[in-house]
Amino acid sequence: MSAEFFLDTNLLVYSFDEANPAKRDKARELIEQALESRRGVISWQVAQEFMSVALHKWQKPMTPADAREYLQTVLHPLCYVYPSSEIWLAALRIAEESRYRFYDSLIVAAAIQSGATILYSEDLQDGRRFGPLQICNPFK
Repeated sequence: MSAEFFLDTNLLVYSFDEANPAKRDKARELIEQALESRRGVISWQVAQEFMSVALHKWQKPMTPADAREYLQTVLHPLCYVYPSSEIWLAALRIAEESRYRFYDSLIVAAAIQSGATILYSEDLQDGRRFGPLQICNPFK
């Protein structure tokens, strides 16, 4: 399977943001599209980062029961890229070339490995390309 698009952690987090309905709705739309079409994916890193934020950083954290349900219905079905030495080495090359931090480079490396041509992220440089992969800020 080759993905069409890859979702960065911030999209999952924004899908719960009641204070920013425009971003929340756009994020939910992309997640729904990913689940329905099976063309959008995430990596293990995105799942881990989301769970950390949802369980520990929100003003009203997600309950363990809600986290289990979200993991089973959203994160696990979307998770397509898992850790490997290949991904870590690719991330190191990307970090060196782009000056991105290592964790941001892991996101880019995972998106490339998934075969995606679009990486939806608010945090990375909108429009930047890594070969066939283009970073796109869906909130612009």
